[in-house]
Amino acid sequence: MRLEVILLESHNPDQTDSVPIDDKRWNAIIHNDSNFDGKFYYGVKTTGIFCRPSCKSKAPKYENVSIFNNPEEALARHFRPCKRCKPTGERVPDQEWISVVTDYIESHFAEPLTLDILANVSHGSPYHLHRVFKRITGLTPVEYIQEKRVTAARKLLESTRLTVTDIGRQVGIANPAYFITVFRKHTGCTPANYREQRRDQL
Repeated sequence: MRLEVILLESHNPDQTDSVPIDDKRWNAIIHNDSNFDGKFYYGVKTTGIFCRPSCKSKAPKYENVSIFNNPEEALARHFRPCKRCKPTGERVPDQEWISVVTDYIESHFAEPLTLDILANVSHGSPYHLHRVFKRITGLTPVEYIQEKRVTAARKLLESTRLTVTDIGRQVGIANPAYFITVFRKHTGCTPANYREQRRDQL
C-alpha cells in the first residue's frame, strides 16, 4: 500500500496537495537512514520544521509530512530548518529557533506541555532549549507557558461564568489548587478575587 504525504501550497500553507511517496522514502524517515540524505528532505506540517531523512528527532505522522527535493523548496514553502540535523548546512539562529517554540506554545498551551515535549517539537535537547529560551525571552519555558495560561484564564474569568475549576482545565491546569497558586503568583490574587474585582470595576 502506497503512503501519501502532504505538500503545502506556497501561497497558502493551509491548502494541500497529496503526492505519492514510496516505502523507501517513508522507511528512510522513520529509520533515520543517512543513505537518503541529500536525495530528499521532509517537513513536518504541525511544527513547520524540515529535516534530513537521518534526523534523530521523533518520527512524524506520515499525514503531517511534506516532501521536498532540496532545502530551497522547503524554505520557499515557509518551513524552517531543523536545529538538530541542520538540513541547510547552516546553524539556525537562536531567535528563529525559539520562535518555533513560542508559536507552538501559543497554539497548545491548554494541552499538557513539558520541556521534553517542547524539545522534541523544536528538534533540540531539553537542556539547550531551556538555556536558549531563557536568554531570548527572559523566561523559562515553564514560566512562559504559565503566563499564557494565566492570560487566557483572566479573559475567561472576565467574559464567562465558568467555575474556577473549569477555567483551570480549559487553560491546561487541571489541578484546582495548583491553578489558584499559579494564578496568584502572576496576578497577586486568587481567580475568584480577580473575577470579583473586575465585576466591581464595570
